[in-house]
Amino acid sequence: MPGRKAQAARNDGLILTAARAVFLADANAPIAAVAERAGVGISALYRRYPSKEVLLRTLCYDGLRRYNAEADAALADSDGWQGLVGFLERVVDADVHSLTVHLAGTFTPDDSFLPEVMHSAEVTEEIVRRAHATGRLRPGVTPQDLGLILESCAAISMPDPTRTAQLRRRVLAMLLAGLTADGDLPGPPPQPGEFAWRWERRT
Repeated sequence: MPGRKAQAARNDGLILTAARAVFLADANAPIAAVAERAGVGISALYRRYPSKEVLLRTLCYDGLRRYNAEADAALADSDGWQGLVGFLERVVDADVHSLTVHLAGTFTPDDSFLPEVMHSAEVTEEIVRRAHATGRLRPGVTPQDLGLILESCAAISMPDPTRTAQLRRRVLAMLLAGLTADGDLPGPPPQPGEFAWRWERRT
Protein backbone atom coordinates (compact mmCIF):
# COMPACT_ATOMS: atom_id res chain seq x y z
CA MET A 1 0.00 0.00 0.00
CA PRO A 2 1.11 3.61 -0.50
CA GLY A 3 2.70 5.18 2.55
CA ARG A 4 -0.34 7.11 3.72
CA LYS A 5 -2.66 4.11 3.38
CA ALA A 6 -0.15 1.86 5.11
CA GLN A 7 0.06 4.29 8.02
CA ALA A 8 -3.74 4.44 8.22
CA ALA A 9 -3.90 0.62 8.30
CA ARG A 10 -1.29 0.50 11.06
CA ASN A 11 -3.19 3.10 13.05
CA ASP A 12 -6.41 1.15 12.62
CA GLY A 13 -4.78 -2.00 13.96
CA LEU A 14 -3.34 -0.10 16.91
CA ILE A 15 -6.70 1.49 17.68
CA LEU A 16 -8.64 -1.79 17.62
CA THR A 17 -6.04 -3.59 19.75
CA ALA A 18 -6.05 -0.74 22.25
CA ALA A 19 -9.85 -0.50 22.25
CA ARG A 20 -10.18 -4.18 23.02
CA ALA A 21 -7.83 -3.89 26.00
CA VAL A 22 -9.39 -0.67 27.28
CA PHE A 23 -13.04 -1.65 26.98
CA LEU A 24 -12.62 -5.20 28.26
CA ALA A 25 -11.07 -3.69 31.37
CA ASP A 26 -13.74 -0.98 31.66
CA ALA A 27 -16.63 -0.77 29.23
CA ASN A 28 -17.33 2.78 30.50
CA ALA A 29 -13.85 4.07 29.70
CA PRO A 30 -13.73 7.20 27.52
CA ILE A 31 -12.62 6.95 23.92
CA ALA A 32 -9.67 9.20 24.77
CA ALA A 33 -8.21 6.31 26.78
CA VAL A 34 -8.12 4.27 23.58
CA ALA A 35 -6.22 6.97 21.70
CA GLU A 36 -3.73 7.27 24.55
CA ARG A 37 -3.12 3.51 24.73
CA ALA A 38 -2.83 3.24 20.95
CA GLY A 39 -0.40 6.14 20.80
CA VAL A 40 -2.42 8.01 18.19
CA GLY A 41 -3.99 11.44 18.21
CA ILE A 42 -7.65 11.71 19.14
CA SER A 43 -8.33 13.32 15.75
CA ALA A 44 -6.84 10.28 13.96
CA LEU A 45 -9.09 8.02 15.99
CA TYR A 46 -12.21 10.07 15.28
CA ARG A 47 -11.48 10.10 11.55
CA ARG A 48 -11.77 6.31 11.55
CA TYR A 49 -14.33 5.87 14.34
CA PRO A 50 -16.57 8.91 14.76
CA SER A 51 -18.00 7.69 18.08
CA LYS A 52 -17.45 5.19 20.85
CA GLU A 53 -20.58 3.39 19.66
CA VAL A 54 -19.04 2.78 16.25
CA LEU A 55 -15.80 1.55 17.81
CA LEU A 56 -17.60 -0.88 20.13
CA ARG A 57 -19.72 -2.13 17.25
CA THR A 58 -16.60 -2.73 15.15
CA LEU A 59 -14.89 -4.67 17.94
CA CYS A 60 -17.83 -7.02 18.38
CA TYR A 61 -18.35 -7.38 14.64
CA ASP A 62 -14.70 -8.41 14.25
CA GLY A 63 -15.13 -10.91 17.08
CA LEU A 64 -18.16 -12.42 15.36
CA ARG A 65 -16.26 -12.74 12.09
CA ARG A 66 -13.39 -14.46 13.94
CA TYR A 67 -15.88 -16.90 15.50
CA ASN A 68 -17.33 -17.67 12.07
CA ALA A 69 -13.90 -18.18 10.54
CA GLU A 70 -13.05 -20.74 13.23
CA ALA A 71 -16.44 -22.41 12.78
CA ASP A 72 -15.89 -22.68 9.03
CA ALA A 73 -12.47 -24.23 9.70
CA ALA A 74 -14.09 -26.78 12.01
CA LEU A 75 -16.34 -27.96 9.21
CA ALA A 76 -13.26 -28.81 7.15
CA ASP A 77 -12.31 -31.49 9.71
CA SER A 78 -13.53 -34.93 8.60
CA ASP A 79 -13.88 -36.00 12.25
CA GLY A 80 -16.98 -34.34 13.67
CA TRP A 81 -15.87 -34.69 17.28
CA GLN A 82 -12.36 -33.35 16.70
CA GLY A 83 -13.88 -30.56 14.64
CA LEU A 84 -15.95 -29.53 17.66
CA VAL A 85 -13.05 -29.81 20.11
CA GLY A 86 -10.64 -27.86 17.92
CA PHE A 87 -13.25 -25.19 17.31
CA LEU A 88 -13.89 -24.65 21.01
CA GLU A 89 -10.17 -24.57 21.78
CA ARG A 90 -9.44 -22.00 19.07
CA VAL A 91 -12.32 -19.74 20.04
CA VAL A 92 -11.31 -19.87 23.71
CA ASP A 93 -7.71 -19.05 22.79
CA ALA A 94 -8.88 -16.14 20.62
CA ASP A 95 -10.88 -14.82 23.59
CA VAL A 96 -13.82 -14.00 21.34
CA HIS A 97 -16.51 -14.32 23.99
CA SER A 98 -14.98 -11.82 26.39
CA LEU A 99 -16.47 -9.26 24.02
CA THR A 100 -19.93 -10.71 24.66
CA VAL A 101 -19.42 -11.00 28.41
CA HIS A 102 -18.17 -7.43 28.82
CA LEU A 103 -19.66 -5.39 26.00
CA ALA A 104 -23.18 -6.73 25.37
CA GLY A 105 -25.63 -3.93 26.06
CA THR A 106 -23.07 -1.12 25.75
CA PHE A 107 -23.98 -0.29 22.15
CA THR A 108 -26.76 -0.88 19.65
CA PRO A 109 -26.06 -3.52 16.98
CA ASP A 110 -27.21 -2.62 13.50
CA ASP A 111 -28.33 -4.62 10.48
CA SER A 112 -24.74 -5.08 9.31
CA PHE A 113 -24.46 -7.84 11.92
CA LEU A 114 -27.31 -9.93 10.52
CA PRO A 115 -25.49 -11.90 7.80
CA GLU A 116 -22.72 -12.89 10.21
CA VAL A 117 -25.23 -13.72 12.95
CA MET A 118 -27.18 -15.96 10.59
CA HIS A 119 -24.00 -17.64 9.38
CA SER A 120 -22.91 -18.18 12.97
CA ALA A 121 -26.16 -19.96 13.80
CA GLU A 122 -25.94 -22.16 10.71
CA VAL A 123 -22.33 -23.29 11.12
CA THR A 124 -22.65 -23.86 14.87
CA GLU A 125 -25.69 -26.05 14.28
CA GLU A 126 -23.75 -28.05 11.70
CA ILE A 127 -20.75 -28.47 14.01
CA VAL A 128 -23.02 -29.87 16.71
CA ARG A 129 -24.87 -32.09 14.25
CA ARG A 130 -21.61 -33.62 13.02
CA ALA A 131 -20.36 -34.14 16.57
CA HIS A 132 -23.59 -35.93 17.47
CA ALA A 133 -23.20 -38.13 14.39
CA THR A 134 -19.92 -39.49 15.80
CA GLY A 135 -21.74 -40.79 18.87
CA ARG A 136 -19.32 -39.02 21.22
CA LEU A 137 -21.33 -35.89 21.98
CA ARG A 138 -23.89 -36.62 24.66
CA PRO A 139 -27.55 -36.44 23.65
CA GLY A 140 -29.33 -33.23 24.53
CA VAL A 141 -26.40 -30.87 23.84
CA THR A 142 -27.53 -28.06 21.55
CA PRO A 143 -25.72 -25.36 19.56
CA GLN A 144 -26.79 -22.82 22.18
CA ASP A 145 -24.98 -24.85 24.85
CA LEU A 146 -21.70 -24.09 23.11
CA GLY A 147 -22.26 -20.41 23.79
CA LEU A 148 -22.60 -21.14 27.50
CA ILE A 149 -19.35 -23.11 27.47
CA LEU A 150 -17.46 -20.35 25.69
CA GLU A 151 -18.81 -17.62 27.95
CA SER A 152 -17.92 -19.68 31.03
CA CYS A 153 -14.32 -19.83 29.85
CA ALA A 154 -14.27 -16.14 28.93
CA ALA A 155 -15.43 -15.22 32.45
CA ILE A 156 -12.10 -16.49 33.83
CA SER A 157 -9.67 -13.58 34.11
CA MET A 158 -6.39 -13.24 35.99
CA PRO A 159 -3.87 -10.37 36.11
CA ASP A 160 -1.40 -12.56 34.20
CA PRO A 161 -2.62 -13.25 30.62
CA THR A 162 -0.64 -16.48 30.44
CA ARG A 163 -2.30 -17.77 33.60
CA THR A 164 -5.69 -16.72 32.27
CA ALA A 165 -5.11 -18.76 29.10
CA GLN A 166 -3.97 -21.78 31.14
CA LEU A 167 -7.01 -21.73 33.40
CA ARG A 168 -9.41 -21.26 30.52
CA ARG A 169 -7.98 -24.29 28.76
CA ARG A 170 -8.18 -26.28 32.01
CA VAL A 171 -11.84 -25.44 32.49
CA LEU A 172 -12.57 -26.15 28.83
CA ALA A 173 -11.00 -29.61 29.20
CA MET A 174 -13.31 -30.35 32.14
CA LEU A 175 -16.33 -29.08 30.21
CA LEU A 176 -15.37 -31.18 27.19
CA ALA A 177 -15.25 -34.25 29.41
CA GLY A 178 -18.80 -33.41 30.47
CA LEU A 179 -19.86 -33.29 26.82
CA THR A 180 -19.08 -36.99 26.48
CA ALA A 181 -20.70 -38.11 29.74
CA ASP A 182 -23.79 -40.28 29.99
CA GLY A 183 -27.08 -39.23 31.49
CA ASP A 184 -29.68 -36.59 30.90
CA LEU A 185 -28.86 -32.93 31.34
CA PRO A 186 -30.98 -31.04 33.89
CA GLY A 187 -33.48 -28.45 32.75
CA PRO A 188 -34.41 -27.42 29.22
CA PRO A 189 -31.56 -26.29 26.94
CA PRO A 190 -31.11 -22.64 25.98
CA GLN A 191 -33.50 -21.63 23.24
CA PRO A 192 -32.44 -19.87 20.03
CA GLY A 193 -32.48 -16.14 20.67
CA GLU A 194 -32.94 -16.54 24.42
CA PHE A 195 -29.94 -14.34 25.20
CA ALA A 196 -30.64 -11.70 22.56
CA TRP A 197 -31.98 -9.37 25.26
CA ARG A 198 -28.39 -8.72 26.43
CA TRP A 199 -27.65 -6.80 23.26
CA GLU A 200 -30.35 -4.23 23.94
CA ARG A 201 -28.69 -0.95 24.79
CA ARG A 202 -28.64 -0.37 28.55
CA THR A 203 -29.41 3.18 29.62
